[in-house]
Amino acid sequence: MEKFKAFLKRKDIVFSAKRYGIDALGAMAQGLFCSLLIGTIINTIGSQFHIGILTNPVATIAGTEYTVGGLATAMSGPAMAVAIGNALHCPPMVLYSLITVGFASNALGGAGGPLSVLFIAIIAGEAGKAISKETKVDILVTPLVTIGIGVALSAWWAPALGKAAMKVGDLIMWATELQPFLMGILVSLVVGIALTLPISSAAICAALGLTGLAGGAAVAGCCAQMIGFAVMSFPENKWGGLVSQGIGTSMLQMGNIVRNPRIWIAPCVTSMITGPIATCIFKLQMNGAAVSSGMGTCGLVGQIGVYTGWVNDVASGAKAAITAYDWIGLILISFVLPAILCPLINMLCVKMGWVQKGDMTLS
Repeated sequence: MEKFKAFLKRKDIVFSAKRYGIDALGAMAQGLFCSLLIGTIINTIGSQFHIGILTNPVATIAGTEYTVGGLATAMSGPAMAVAIGNALHCPPMVLYSLITVGFASNALGGAGGPLSVLFIAIIAGEAGKAISKETKVDILVTPLVTIGIGVALSAWWAPALGKAAMKVGDLIMWATELQPFLMGILVSLVVGIALTLPISSAAICAALGLTGLAGGAAVAGCCAQMIGFAVMSFPENKWGGLVSQGIGTSMLQMGNIVRNPRIWIAPCVTSMITGPIATCIFKLQMNGAAVSSGMGTCGLVGQIGVYTGWVNDVASGAKAAITAYDWIGLILISFVLPAILCPLINMLCVKMGWVQKGDMTLS
């Protein structure tokens, strides 16, 4: 046992919730952002502003034409797997081999591909790390083991994992359609909390394929956390804090939350208010890329995703036009309501002595 522990330590193989549930999951979201999400944004910009270089095919592969954005989107599986491998500290030969693993697991996982990539890339990456540089023919053995295990697991597990993820996502979306008020509260709160925790709400939404009304509630929850923390901590953090939290991440407050969890009350209550307003009053839907549901105002990705969904719905005939009411709802849910409600709720917490000046100061 001691020899095995020494081997794992030498190979930097760490079986922990942080390594797999935080580092790998967060990296997966970055991989998605740099492929699927960016590709979607490029396509939207091209179509809305009629930019030929972005709307015209730039490559034809096996009879399929790809635009610039289409090429980026097609690489989402490899991008996620390589990002995960980087988070696991995989050596170069393993990292490059994960390109194939990511493509296979994402393709075979179908709509639930991101969850398949997460599980399979972790296992294949750790197996590759274990065998890396253990033989004199490392250049052959390491990629063979990594790709062999990854593709085998993709064929065996990916379809089931993909279907399971989509079933859960479909259940959440069905429940939100059936009970928009209650599920609006629940989805907004849970996804918003995930955004601020050191895990990836974007990756969770992507893995579950969370779109529609449920996606709109998720956007509301994320915005409540980001804009809420940014505005209510403005007296302590000024403009730098406003920008870093408002269009960056509310995760910056995690250290302060650990020291005083009560500073989290205002953003969480705000998300429980804006979530049902989004689902019941404005019928806010995220019909863009599911990963956008968990991004909130980070780089305005959540809002761009909602807009992309509107454009797609208009093009398909599902929506007649983008109305002023749509824009009012998006702006209120994303920016105005969190900026007003969160500081007001926090004032009550301050009056009750739960929150003190300096509790939300960013170091």
